[in-house]
Parts: sequence; C-alpha cells; structure tokens
Amino acid sequence: MGLLPKNQPKKTVDTPRNFFIWGQTMHGKSYLASQFPNPVIFNTDGNADQIETPSVNLKNERDPKTGQISFSVIDQLNELIKELETTDHGFETVVIDVIDDVVTLIEQAICEEHGVQYIGDIPYGKGFGIFKSIFTALVVKLKALPMNVIYISRYATVTENNIEKPVPSLSVKHLNTVNGNCDMNILCQKIGKNYIRRAVDRRKAYQREWIQDERILAILDTVIGAFDKPTQTSKEEAKKIVEQLEKQEEQVMQTSEAEPEAQTESKEESKQTPKPRTAAPRPPRVK
Repeated sequence: MGLLPKNQPKKTVDTPRNFFIWGQTMHGKSYLASQFPNPVIFNTDGNADQIETPSVNLKNERDPKTGQISFSVIDQLNELIKELETTDHGFETVVIDVIDDVVTLIEQAICEEHGVQYIGDIPYGKGFGIFKSIFTALVVKLKALPMNVIYISRYATVTENNIEKPVPSLSVKHLNTVNGNCDMNILCQKIGKNYIRRAVDRRKAYQREWIQDERILAILDTVIGAFDKPTQTSKEEAKKIVEQLEKQEEQVMQTSEAEPEAQTESKEESKQTPKPRTAAPRPPRVK
C-alpha cells in the first residue's frame, strides 16, 4: 500500500485543542485553564497547591549530598508525557503553568551538564542548538497527545511608536515555537472587578457550529473574539499597508547604514584628539 493519501478532500478537525493563555499575575490565567475538561497541571510557581486540580511540580531535582541535578526537568517532562501517552489516566487536558519557567529550567539543566553559567558559553552555539532541539521536541510531543494542551505565560510590555503594548513575557523565539503549535492565543485581563478574556490570534476563523465538544464551546463563549468573523481587507487598503511597511523597512536600512559611518567618524576623532592621562583607580581595600 502506498504512503500517499487519497486524492480527495478529507474531514477537518475544527475544535481548537491547543491554547496559549497569557496575562498579568492574578488576572485569571490559571483559573481559565482549570475550567478545561479533566485537567492536570504541570506547575512551576507553586500556585497549583492553592487549587484542587491535580498537579505535578516541575523542577530540577538535586542530590541532597552533592547539590547537583540528579533528575532534570527534561527527564521529568519526558516521563510525564510518556505516562500520558501510554496509561489510562483519565485526564483530558494538560496545562503547562508557566512555560516561561520551563524554558529557564531546561536552560539551567543544560548549563549544569556542560559546566557553564550561561547557555551561550557552550562553544560554537552548541548550547542554543541543544535547547532548541529539546524545546521543539517537547512542544511537538505535547501537540501529538490526544488531549487539550494549554501553555500559560506571564505578561510584559514593549514600546512601539511611543505606545506601550502588552506582549507575553515568553521571548519571541520561544513564543514562535509554542504559538506555531497552538490553535488560539488568549489574553486574560482584570479591569476593575471584571475579568476579561480576549482572543488575540486564531489558527482559523472558528464558528460556534464547528465546535464538537460542548465543554470547549462553553469556555470559548466567554472569550471575546473567539468567533468573530475576520475583516476583509480591500485591495486599496492592502496597498497602503504595504507602502507603509516598505517605508519603515527603508528607514531601518538607512539608519543601519548611517550607524557604521558615525562610528568611523567617532574613531577618527578619538585618534586625532589625545585623551588626558589619568591615574589608574586604586583597588578597593580589603579589611
């Protein structure tokens, strides 16, 4: 039998199963995740101890005698995922709370294994390659589970055109890996006494009638924008947007070209103008 599929349309899965949930502390992220069907929480910040949802504390376990890592979070996650794959556990949702800390724990394990303080200190960029391989494999394994998967991240801000914009605290390169394997990105906010959930991004323009799991539907009905129809952009509007992007790219290129010239001029000036000699600072006294 050949490996190719039949040359005919196939039925799609239109119920979102993988979610990225983010927001400020105590803005309802973990609470939203706990509402999903039969969840188990892989927790890093200790908050799982405050709720009744079954949980596992993720950590780099250390030998009490040597202080060295004896069972890393990498091994722990691999064992946990294996149990989810092979045992009759009854869970329907796995929650990673919070994914930011998982990144730190993985980096810590890699650094200690190679005897360095910073992952970039591993020669030839090997440390970053090792991390990317482990982290990507983790996300892919989680997505392959026949379960809902939820990643929780904290909150940060960036300034664009003098406007402060909220973003997940997970770094962009790691966010791209996670988001690329998620169906919906949800921002949780507390405004006054009201808790707001807003769909920031979606893999599809989901419609209510597509959702086969009524429990997921009940949750998505509380998320603003989960089922909004996408706005169609006219050809004229698209052309204006492209022109603006091209202008921004041109400005960035002009700035990057001007910077080396400014640095060269600065070096030449420093060569022409000798600096007065100053006495070397004395080392601090040790008492």
